[in-house]
Amino acid sequence: MTVEKILAKLVSFPVLGGESNMSILNWIKDYIATYGVTVNLVPNQEGTKASLHCRIGPAVDGGIILSGHMDVVPVVGQEWSTDPFVLTDKGDGKLYGRGSCDMKGFLACCLAALPEMVKADLKKPIYFAFSYDEEVGCLAAPELARAIKTQYGETPKYALIGEPSLMEPIVGQKGIYILETYVNGSAGHSSRIKQEVSAIHEAMRLILWLENKMDRLIADGRLDDRFHPPHSSIHIGLVNGGIAPNVIADKAHFYWDLRTIPMDDIQAIVAEFEAYCRQRENELQGIFPDFSIKTVENHPPVPHLDTKADDAIVALIKRISGSSKLDTVSYAAEAGQFANEGFHSAICGPGSIAQAHRADEFIAKEQLAKGMEMMDKLIKELSSGNFA
Repeated sequence: MTVEKILAKLVSFPVLGGESNMSILNWIKDYIATYGVTVNLVPNQEGTKASLHCRIGPAVDGGIILSGHMDVVPVVGQEWSTDPFVLTDKGDGKLYGRGSCDMKGFLACCLAALPEMVKADLKKPIYFAFSYDEEVGCLAAPELARAIKTQYGETPKYALIGEPSLMEPIVGQKGIYILETYVNGSAGHSSRIKQEVSAIHEAMRLILWLENKMDRLIADGRLDDRFHPPHSSIHIGLVNGGIAPNVIADKAHFYWDLRTIPMDDIQAIVAEFEAYCRQRENELQGIFPDFSIKTVENHPPVPHLDTKADDAIVALIKRISGSSKLDTVSYAAEAGQFANEGFHSAICGPGSIAQAHRADEFIAKEQLAKGMEMMDKLIKELSSGNFA
């Protein structure tokens, strides 16, 4: 199968983050198995989802993991000009479909290159590592990375995560943590604002604290010019509370996200915020004893990636991608999770992240061709006795 035919098949599976991925998983598993490669699954507890991994080549140390996710984001509410789950060629050099860019294009390149990988005289192995639920918090990658460490007697050295990067090596990603904060105050007539505790007023104080914390980090010189923006960001994306203008709100809540540069500690920022919440509770429980502030995870934190420019994987990706320009990203990806398990990790894949998550998502045919060129060069690299 050509890379375009494989991509069309992958796009046809409307597997959203959070849903069962067994349909696309089984198709990929069966495809890989036809080339005599043993596929290992890493299922969730319910058996409704699974990641997969496999090894092509010899069981020796020093191989490379090619990693990507099988799930996509929803299309509801978006105005598509084509069926999002039918790969469509309009004749403009682009292939349209949900996930065509993020990141089934990379998966298609891996699978299309599999026949050549199997035939090659690889001196170091190639591993596929395809995960589920990346789009709802990078939930499966940590277990998948650990499974690869324990499944095989040998140890892979590198992990290439194929998020769309226009084939440029990405050496850094921000950490991300999404949280929900709930404020419980006391209801009453708006004229009694000083005798009650408004959940909305307190929520606004907390939001201002978070914004001020971001500004303090910037003022303190907590900057990393590799990133855009070059500082950790704290953003409030959704606020709810109140029932009428003349009623003091007894409930309010807001959702917020942290995106931290490598030098900043996500948990330390959250701990400082929690200390301020406890301070506000102590100050106001004399007015209303049941006043409380509770913050819960929306999804677990995703660690940052901070690969050094002189790391061996960077030199490798420069050689196989044809690009020597290094960059960083501010979106969440699984690269930091593989790095935390000891693999030398970086991001590089076909397509532009600017096309991800939007209506009429596409991958340029030129990018898909470059992805295949990268696979061909990787096979040659690992077939060389000089590869380390």
